[in-house]
Amino acid sequence: MTDPLIIGFIGAGKMATALARGFIKSGLVKAPDIFASDSQMEARQAFIKETGAHAVEFNRDLLQKAKVIIVAVKPETVMTVLHEIYPHATASHLFISIAAGLTLTKLESGLPKMARVIRVMPNTPALVGASATGYSLGSHALKEDDETAGKLFSSVGVAFAIKESLLDAVTGLSGSGPAYIYTIIEAMSDGGVASGLPRDVSTKLAAQTVLGSARMVLETGIHPGALKDMVTSPGGTTIEGLHELEKGAIRATMINAVRAATDKSKKLGQH
Repeated sequence: MTDPLIIGFIGAGKMATALARGFIKSGLVKAPDIFASDSQMEARQAFIKETGAHAVEFNRDLLQKAKVIIVAVKPETVMTVLHEIYPHATASHLFISIAAGLTLTKLESGLPKMARVIRVMPNTPALVGASATGYSLGSHALKEDDETAGKLFSSVGVAFAIKESLLDAVTGLSGSGPAYIYTIIEAMSDGGVASGLPRDVSTKLAAQTVLGSARMVLETGIHPGALKDMVTSPGGTTIEGLHELEKGAIRATMINAVRAATDKSKKLGQH
């Protein structure tokens, strides 16, 4: 029998809630084995209501209850939090940061020497088991820590161990990416409404179209360009729509969006 995996979230916000619900839904971690700490009573109550897990007011109490600590506060708050928990951190703790931009070197500097640290960039579709995550190991992280991170984040989607230098790009692409896609779904729905469809039907058709298209890419392994060509008949409706997208510079705009978010992530890590 192995000891149960006990997870502690510092911060009980939306991302912590999404991950906690995802871990529970996957069956990897049971609700009684998940804790969150937050100074805001409303946040603690919301976390408990959404997950069925526990919440405490003080970070030091969290470290007594859990050995895997996921730092889920805003990037500008992380170093203050690490300074606070420094006296309570032990060699048995694994610290996982999901804060955008903060480097492993920076994170390790806020914790005791030899602290085991992993930097992770997940995204909110963890809530429905469809997260896209990249993670990098700190200099003192163990092989078992790599396995723990891979197991945790693979349980709520896909997870890739990558070089830390690429994590800002992960932030710009998949970390921020859901917001890009929600905007596209909303715009497609608007287009359907403008063409006469009821709003609820239009939104569901748009969302299902994005979902189905993504599954085609993932499950067939066919290049997105080739899949696009399969839908585009000569002289048909699709090429007319694509022509309008190209006039709107959709490719350049999406590339610029990912690059801008990547650059912002790098800047966050410089403070």
